[in-house]
Amino acid sequence: MSRTPAEDIAFALTRLIPLPQREPGLDAATVAAILTEAERFAAEVLAPHAQEADRIGARLENGRVRTPYAAPYAAWRAGGWQSLPAPPEHGGQGLPFALWCGVLELCSAADMAFMLCPLLTAGAIEAIARHASPDQRARWLPPLIAAEWTGTMCLTEPQAGSDLSDLRTRAEPLGDGRYALHGQKIYITYGDHDLTENCLHLVLARLPDAPAGTRGISLFAAPRLLPDGRANALRAAGLERKLGIHASPTCVMLFEGAVAELIGEPHRGLSAMFAMMNNARLAVGIQGVGQGARALALAEAYAAQRIQGGRPIARHPDVARMLAEMRAITTAMRFLALEAAASPPVRLALLTPIVKAWCTDRGVEVAHLGLQVHGGLGYIEDAGAAQVLRDARIAPIYEGTNGIQALDLVQRKLRGDGGVAMLSLLEQEVAPTDPLLAAAAARLAEAARWLLTAPAEEAAAGATPFLEAAGWVLGGWMLARAAALDAAYAPMAAFYLRRLLPRADAALIQVKEAEVLLAWMAS
Repeated sequence: MSRTPAEDIAFALTRLIPLPQREPGLDAATVAAILTEAERFAAEVLAPHAQEADRIGARLENGRVRTPYAAPYAAWRAGGWQSLPAPPEHGGQGLPFALWCGVLELCSAADMAFMLCPLLTAGAIEAIARHASPDQRARWLPPLIAAEWTGTMCLTEPQAGSDLSDLRTRAEPLGDGRYALHGQKIYITYGDHDLTENCLHLVLARLPDAPAGTRGISLFAAPRLLPDGRANALRAAGLERKLGIHASPTCVMLFEGAVAELIGEPHRGLSAMFAMMNNARLAVGIQGVGQGARALALAEAYAAQRIQGGRPIARHPDVARMLAEMRAITTAMRFLALEAAASPPVRLALLTPIVKAWCTDRGVEVAHLGLQVHGGLGYIEDAGAAQVLRDARIAPIYEGTNGIQALDLVQRKLRGDGGVAMLSLLEQEVAPTDPLLAAAAARLAEAARWLLTAPAEEAAAGATPFLEAAGWVLGGWMLARAAALDAAYAPMAAFYLRRLLPRADAALIQVKEAEVLLAWMAS
């Protein structure tokens, strides 16, 4: 039996991760109803126009960015979707973040380029709710939550990508509590657009007395339109030409004395921005799930009707293998991402880099398999499989490359607490679930202990295969838990544990072979 994505998510959020038991006033029927409506919105409003939007793309015309999303965004706004997880005191519905993540998957599967705008606005809402002053929250949150404004994340500069210590955008005090921003930011998603009148840019910059390095970075908010209706001194100077997500404008933004307000304390901006970054990293992992789900839906539909050798290709063993891998991996990704979204802070922090990296890498893998199932037709844009692969490929790169996620997992999360969170998860929760998982968890725990004492460079060299192995093991854990609750998942879990879980061992072999990589680097 194959459930729809919405049914899978509803199962996860009501039985596998029982939100109604944790959230007073929330019941299974409400969860199912919201997900059913989100699936309808995705299928009827977003999906029918996704390929056309990809062909049209975003355009810079007469200094303003034009997108093909006026009608879908109006429907998004009218439906109140942006308000789902937001604070009720500012107009939000206050529903669980994990439920928002389920909606995000369904809509990202329909059109990833469109959903980047609401995704980043949700991150801006979280950063402001956590770190802005009460007055700032009162002014900014209601229009963001109502989707009357959108939000952006302005970090990267031409010389400062993953290493923000060389950031040069400066903030000059204006003497009235406001600041003038001067600098250039690149890769700014929806930095300009025609979907809303106003947009609030969250910008990292340096004050005149800022110390060097990341300790000297402050966070500012600069609106496109000032409160009196005048245009602020910021603009999109260009749009990037990209492999995928063509309808999502990726802007070069110039701040030419733009008026802004400081958020939080001076020189503490990076920690404040991490509220938005961590939200976005988990959301990007869910984009990987969504692209896997979209690739799977296209491949299964095509394989069921394409006749070769007198039978549908879905009944040929190698195509059946690809479809089985696609479904098992996508479901494991989905459940693991929702587990992270519903977790308390320590567990969430541990799982976020795994979800971001493992799910986005797997999203590309599943999209690749989906194109392969289509054969030659998959290489033709009209089939839609090529767009999924093109769009999915950005997810392992932005919001911190997957190599950075692996370093975060090993250096900050694993070594940060001496391995307590990871080892307790593996030994107390994963291992008892299934004998195959018990053996895999033991090998993963052994690698974790080795990384805890390895020299820093060797630990860094083993970080990516360690994260890869963790993803395969934890994905199997989620499917085994699902099978224990509902026998319909048992064949999928058995397939995953016997056919896919061994990939964890292949990755773990590489963890302790760090010296080979270091020797090659030195040669």
